[in-house]
Amino acid sequence: MKQEQIKDLFEKFESTRFETEGVEYWSARELQIIFNYSDWRNLVRVVEKAKQACKNAGEDIGDHFVDITKMIELAKGAQREVEDYALTRYACYLIAQNGDSAKSEIAFAQTYFALQTRKQELIEQRLLETERVIAREKLMKSEKKLSGIIYERGVDDKGFAIIRSKGDRALFGGHNTSDMKTRLGVPAKRPLADFLPTLTIKAKDFATELTSHNVIDKDLQGEKSIEKEHVDNNLEVRNILIKRGVKPENLSTEEDLQKIKRKLDSDEKKVLKDTKKLKKKKK
Repeated sequence: MKQEQIKDLFEKFESTRFETEGVEYWSARELQIIFNYSDWRNLVRVVEKAKQACKNAGEDIGDHFVDITKMIELAKGAQREVEDYALTRYACYLIAQNGDSAKSEIAFAQTYFALQTRKQELIEQRLLETERVIAREKLMKSEKKLSGIIYERGVDDKGFAIIRSKGDRALFGGHNTSDMKTRLGVPAKRPLADFLPTLTIKAKDFATELTSHNVIDKDLQGEKSIEKEHVDNNLEVRNILIKRGVKPENLSTEEDLQKIKRKLDSDEKKVLKDTKKLKKKKK
């Protein structure tokens, strides 16, 4: 997400925020506009999912989703009263979590409402961390898919590990998985990808997806032919990166993704906890 878009969305969410006795609220009708839902009913469906998530968390729905009405402008200066919700930050977070994350506005909202800060740079950092987590989860799915495909073609788990390591050797300029762990200081028993930057994770994912496609398309059988295919695909991906001035083996390690995931997972609890604190003060 570009910095200009982040700034624009940040300002939109800030400008639609209002407070009642120290508790932050947002109007669902205002969010409908920001989220680009042309039909109110589409947003309502997401709100209902968010309400259920709130209930599943053991929370009182009425504490976070407050039924209100809103006057909207019609043609020739007329007005009409419509239903609306006053939503706490926690409610907005749940709506974002249940929305279409393919929408950049929803993806941004998932981070904006998860943080209790109004510092744009911290929001930008969390968006980058979230992107890296998503890339890692995508790679895991791609590798699982490839493992299933080649298992049906005579390759067992040990063979898959060899193929994956030789793919890494091709991508990292002659350094296999073990070499890269030593080079980057990654614990021997931890996955290398948990410490790689987003660009490298996505590069590995692209090569893996290519292999899955071509194994089926070329009807490859056996470890050797599939190994060659995976090595060739990683070499091609490496060549693309090299042409753009990037050597994957020289990129620095990133923070352990397991730590980042734990931090991201704790955000929802923090939002709920802080909302409760504000409501307690109000009483």
